[in-house]
Amino acid sequence: MDLRDVRLSDRYDLERSPVLLSGTQALVRATLMQRARDAAAGLDTAGYVTGYRGSPLGAVDGVFHAAEQYLAAAQIRFHPGLNEDLAATALWGTQPAELMGGGKHQGVFGLWYGKGPGVDRTGDVFRHANFAGSSKYGGVLVAMGDDHTCESSTTCHQSEMALMDAMLPILAPAGVQELIDTMLTGWALSRFSGCWVGVKSMKDTVEATAVIDGDPHRLKLVEPADFALPPDGLNIRLNDTPQLQEVRLHDHKRFAAQAFARANNLDRRVHGAPGARIGIVASGKSWLDLIHALEMLGLGPDDMQRLGITTYKVAMVWPLEPQRLSEFADGLDLIVVVEEKRPVIEIQLKEILFGTPGHARVVGWKDEAGEVLFSVKLDLNPVVVAQSLGRVLGGEGVAHPPMAEGLDRLDRLAEAGNEPELAERQPWFCAGCPHNTSTLLPEGARAYAGIGCHYMVQWMDRETLGFTHMGGEGANWIGEAPFSTRGHVFQNMGDGTYNHSGIMA
Repeated sequence: MDLRDVRLSDRYDLERSPVLLSGTQALVRATLMQRARDAAAGLDTAGYVTGYRGSPLGAVDGVFHAAEQYLAAAQIRFHPGLNEDLAATALWGTQPAELMGGGKHQGVFGLWYGKGPGVDRTGDVFRHANFAGSSKYGGVLVAMGDDHTCESSTTCHQSEMALMDAMLPILAPAGVQELIDTMLTGWALSRFSGCWVGVKSMKDTVEATAVIDGDPHRLKLVEPADFALPPDGLNIRLNDTPQLQEVRLHDHKRFAAQAFARANNLDRRVHGAPGARIGIVASGKSWLDLIHALEMLGLGPDDMQRLGITTYKVAMVWPLEPQRLSEFADGLDLIVVVEEKRPVIEIQLKEILFGTPGHARVVGWKDEAGEVLFSVKLDLNPVVVAQSLGRVLGGEGVAHPPMAEGLDRLDRLAEAGNEPELAERQPWFCAGCPHNTSTLLPEGARAYAGIGCHYMVQWMDRETLGFTHMGGEGANWIGEAPFSTRGHVFQNMGDGTYNHSGIMA
């Protein structure tokens, strides 16, 4: 093929496609694409992006700042928050802007970003704002950066339950291309249902790089023809009451989200066909793990068709769309749910199928004997998925020589294990870092650690032990002091944390 003229600036040039993008750059391009889609539809909209950085969304600030010229031309404002909940509150303020009498645009579409602990601390805002609703020509996405293995956090984090509690629909993309598609879908879903919409943003997605189709108009989305909106709609309004908001959320908005998912085929069968015996369900990163695991087991599309195995890919993990799922489950003997961390899909699937005559058995976190199948701790990987899935399929009488060979190979590799460690280097402050001196204590003194780099002090020669969540630094001493013979402790805290929330503690 002929060589193309490729430039780094292509990533934000909507006339250029395909383009090479990282996941964080995809967040920028998606906002530009949404503005282009609105303009093509004759809408005068603007965009607002805010939040608080933190791995795996730690590079978002820099990427959006670097794209300022493209954003400004598209009427998109990037405004980092002082902290996560204030950022979400500012975003909440964009949704009724056109209703207040002085709005410049027909609507403002928004994007909030933050890591898992930031999702937790913003829960009250999410609940209020989701009750209030989104604008008809606005819409809000919540990019929740989850750290399942605690690589750069103080807890192993999963945010679905927090958003489910506030009743935000949750979309789970698998890869960079799907991240863009999911964001465009999410804004349309938010506008139709009146809900704020969560987007699962793990390192496997936002810290990946891929060549993607960046055509703003490639994705064709429709509003459901089989769902009747109430006469006054589902979007944000002035002079609303908490009681009416609750009725609207429980009686209409949740079901509007499911109808949107159904109308746009967000959840779909991928392998196999009706009449299969065993179904496998997954979403997001777990879907990618599943695809790799099937390759390890030598299970190609033709093999799965022949062996009576079918797969179902879920895009909206909550609330799970019941009609398409029930059609998929019809006639199956067994459904295997592959998902990382605490069960979200599995629980809803069982609820949907409960009471259905002759419904399929369902396994996920544990098998039918009560043994762990897909652990809720740390993360999954294709090898673990392949071994557990092979165990289940073998127990169901699936005979496939390449699968047996694959499992035998994985077992041999597991038995061989890794070479013993010759040395270990614990995390430590970088050479020249001012923390190297600022965390030194007087003899006999004791200190609490802080969040971020300060957390590592606990592994160093600093007489430092104990920490809190971000913004609570030192407040634990308020409780300990009356019950301690010690008269004083030190508290380490970074200036960013002090500005974010630590000033109150």
